[in-house]
Amino acid sequence: MAARREDFIKRRKLLGFTQESLAQTVGVDRSTVGRWEMGQVDPQDWNRPALMKALRVTADELDSLINASAVSVPATPVTIAESSYDDEIEALELVRRVSASDVGKATLSHLELAFDGLATKYPTVPPHELLGQVRKYSGYVGSLMDAKKTLAEHRQLLVVGGWFSLLGATLHIDLNQQDAATARLRTAMTLAQHADYPEIQAWCYETDAWRVLTDGDYSKAVELSEAAQQLAPKGSSVEIQATAQKGRAFARLGNAAETYAAISRVQSLSSSAGFPDQPEHHFQYDPAKSVAYTATTLAWLGDPAAETYAREVIARLAPPDDISKWPRRVASANIDLALSLVATDRLDEACNAAQRAMLSGRVAPSNHWRALEVVRAVETRRISDARDLREVYEGMRLEIEPPKAS
Repeated sequence: MAARREDFIKRRKLLGFTQESLAQTVGVDRSTVGRWEMGQVDPQDWNRPALMKALRVTADELDSLINASAVSVPATPVTIAESSYDDEIEALELVRRVSASDVGKATLSHLELAFDGLATKYPTVPPHELLGQVRKYSGYVGSLMDAKKTLAEHRQLLVVGGWFSLLGATLHIDLNQQDAATARLRTAMTLAQHADYPEIQAWCYETDAWRVLTDGDYSKAVELSEAAQQLAPKGSSVEIQATAQKGRAFARLGNAAETYAAISRVQSLSSSAGFPDQPEHHFQYDPAKSVAYTATTLAWLGDPAAETYAREVIARLAPPDDISKWPRRVASANIDLALSLVATDRLDEACNAAQRAMLSGRVAPSNHWRALEVVRAVETRRISDARDLREVYEGMRLEIEPPKAS
């Protein structure tokens, strides 16, 4: 249950603001300030620069005001990784201050490297852990928007801010935080439009396609995927991913011809793309991913060939006692395998595969519905293992997760 943010309220009053005057200064409604102070929502990314300026605080100080008493649960202890991250922000701020520009090329380069580092951690770091780092970097980028800089630096800042917002949206989708994901996608799209950067715009459409697909709006997912394809640079990672997303949506709609055409197109594009420098980078398409994509798409279409592809993914990415590199992809492949086994009435094997996925702790909340499909299919057959599988699913679903961010 949310609690009043007393430190935030004290800071507002100390500076002579009423809720209404602070709302006018920041550009929001008075009720929005009230919800901030009651801990019901957090300030959105685009509110933070004006809010920091009005309250005369840094990004970290604003986070402290927001998080000091935001919820009535014990605060999570600061980890070594979080402390190291805060040191990084302080180092970036020092670089900015000693450079000729209020922003500077060195600061922008460090921000780009930081983004690449976080995007590369995406396959292995739990989304709620990565999101905290992305939020702080996004806040830091926001604090630089009003700084003195050249036009080239301003565009570069818009681009890196768009990438951070896009990664944040992806993590919110993984955590099944739909409203927050939508807000961050809008921010990323706005920044990309101002920077005239179609690649990020295309990724926004592709990411939103995945969001609505997980919510069951398959026709909308096709539309968004097509919009992404139109904006995507030819041969780019986002063109491949948008094509894959469209194929997934067609599979859910049961359109076999369009699904197989998309699979063929993804395989063709992947073979031409070459191997990326950082295959773990979420926004650099790894050609090996096309096998996992094919397994999922065929499983959704009900094609028995999905089993072969799923087993190939598991054999390649999950050697005995080592699933550290692609844990989520392996979990997804086990769900694909389970679905294909259900389709061929090998229910005991399906239960085993589904349990491996769910007990791995690597099925993101946004993918719980996929595991549930297996559970319900097994329950329909009324086999003895159905109850055990349901218990495993409920245990996974009810695991304590961090509070939903806004």
